[in-house]
Amino acid sequence: MERALVVGGTRFIGRHTVAEFLDADYDVTILNRGRHENPFADDPAVDHVEGDRRDRETLEAARRRVDPDVVVDCVAYFPKDVRVATDVFADVDAYVYVSSGAAYGAERVPKREGDTALASCTDEQATTDSRETYGPRKAEGDRAVFAAAADGVRAMSVRPTVVYGPYDYTERFAYWVDRVQSFDRVVVPGDGLSLWQMAYVEDVASALRVVAESGTAGEAYNVGDEHAPTLGQWVDLLAATCGTSVETVGASERDLARAGLAPEDFPVYRDPPHLLSVAKLRDLGWSSTDHETALDRTVAEHRENDRTGREYGPDRAIERDVLDALAE
Repeated sequence: MERALVVGGTRFIGRHTVAEFLDADYDVTILNRGRHENPFADDPAVDHVEGDRRDRETLEAARRRVDPDVVVDCVAYFPKDVRVATDVFADVDAYVYVSSGAAYGAERVPKREGDTALASCTDEQATTDSRETYGPRKAEGDRAVFAAAADGVRAMSVRPTVVYGPYDYTERFAYWVDRVQSFDRVVVPGDGLSLWQMAYVEDVASALRVVAESGTAGEAYNVGDEHAPTLGQWVDLLAATCGTSVETVGASERDLARAGLAPEDFPVYRDPPHLLSVAKLRDLGWSSTDHETALDRTVAEHRENDRTGREYGPDRAIERDVLDALAE
């Protein structure tokens, strides 16, 4: 049985990655600080090493204890994290870095690996933990992967676009699930044609395994849903999943401004469009889950755990003011 070490592993992408490798008959170990509930605590098939992944000695101890064949790095948020990890795990069969579609520095539709430019990253950005530096840091992490591969490490990168699915603690997508379940009229910024490609979390996990097993050292692989609905279409898909009837009401930037809102205040709104080509990953045999299945699982978990995402989008009272103004 092959051994996989998942750095992270208890919350969202990491949790599904552990399940993915277990289903593929790997012996799995989690490495994290133990600050979040471990859903695999009672599973004898999953071992746990506690420690700070930013501490080199912790990584070296995990390497000695686990002797992994595969390392999936879900929580490398700084370029130095990737450089240290690819050095410590230089001899593994596969090191897979969870990067991001935010690593791209040019607006292209679609964005393609090796074609669309990555974001630049200054020395200051590389060590600054902020929303504004996230994409540059991920891009510099990608460059660290490429450098490691040039030195003989079988290191690869997977770039998800914005991820949704069960156990999504960010609750960005839960905002729209809640709106569709709770109200018969909802505001959608603009004309509903905002396009921010999503990635179902189980598909991200399967992409990580497929790349570990079949990817090429020094390469990056985009991952996202193969069909990318617009924001208005997502509302319709969720209504079908929830069995509700919802009227989407488009509100222009001016309409929203009257209520003190901007289009960017709504989760998963983006202008310009963000679409990643997944052809390279498909060539490895990967495919995405159909939306009906993905949304059934997502909505069921959000309902079970009362995820609403209300704090991540406009308050309903303000949204109602917009709806009333547009009805006049």
